Amino acid sequence: MSLPRSVKIVEVGPRDGLQNEKQLVPTAVKVELIERLAEAGLQAVEATSFVSPKWVPQMGDNAEVMQQIRRKAGVAYPVLAPNLKGFDAAVEAGATEVAVFGAASEAFSQKNINCSVAESIKRFEPVICAALALDMKVRGYVSCVVGCPYEGAVAPQKTAEVAQRLFDMGCYEVSLGDTIGVGNPVSIQRMIEACARHVPMAKLAGHYHDTYGMAITNIYASMELGMRIFDSSVAGLGGCPYAAGASGNVATEDVVYLLNGLNIETGIDMEKLLAAGQFILEHLGREPASKVAKVLLAKKG
Repeated sequence: MSLPRSVKIVEVGPRDGLQNEKQLVPTAVKVELIERLAEAGLQAVEATSFVSPKWVPQMGDNAEVMQQIRRKAGVAYPVLAPNLKGFDAAVEAGATEVAVFGAASEAFSQKNINCSVAESIKRFEPVICAALALDMKVRGYVSCVVGCPYEGAVAPQKTAEVAQRLFDMGCYEVSLGDTIGVGNPVSIQRMIEACARHVPMAKLAGHYHDTYGMAITNIYASMELGMRIFDSSVAGLGGCPYAAGASGNVATEDVVYLLNGLNIETGIDMEKLLAAGQFILEHLGREPASKVAKVLLAKKG
């Protein structure tokens, strides 16, 4: 199959990238980061998470973030809303798209949210129903799609079952997350092929972590099968919580560089994207995890 002519990138830096940062990032900085990313051409920018600040202190200003961002026409600003309480708060804050998270691994589900995969999906039903009743879009995430830090390899069919359940419940898009970054082109393609038997390829997205340096390769392998939606994080924000010191989300700059080289349209301005990455890294006091950003910024001197 030929590669797609265009690809949609879902920017997850402001939520997935920042949520595990130990230093609290000021609301104004988060708002400016989101606005810069939208201005750079991202069609979707995951803005925040409506979870208890007790569990994720970094997202304690979720309502303020949603109320303060100047929304750009044509840009989606999805937020994580794992339960009805979070959903109601998200709606009150002006959210128009929400996301729910499931896992393909039983061990991960038990360790992470203390329930089985089936039970976790049942918990999402009220959120999805409430969102659809308000004509709100719901995005579904599946974590540990090829490997789990507790039980090892995850069978493709197990991931496909969870993806199908989320899609059948009403999720307009299902993001397949290699949470610990152990996937390679063979395991990723097997997993996608299994999912595509139950969910249309156009509704599937790839969410790959770069723990073992495989994320960009896995994106290419996914595009070979027809996938054209990918999640990424500006400057590679977001480490892997299950592997100390390891990189997490694939960097948006690296993905855009790949796609530009393949003449695949993204609508993203690399200069503005680099500037957005520099902006947040200055506040965090660190270097970019993106190899492309390091090179391009060094060239600029």
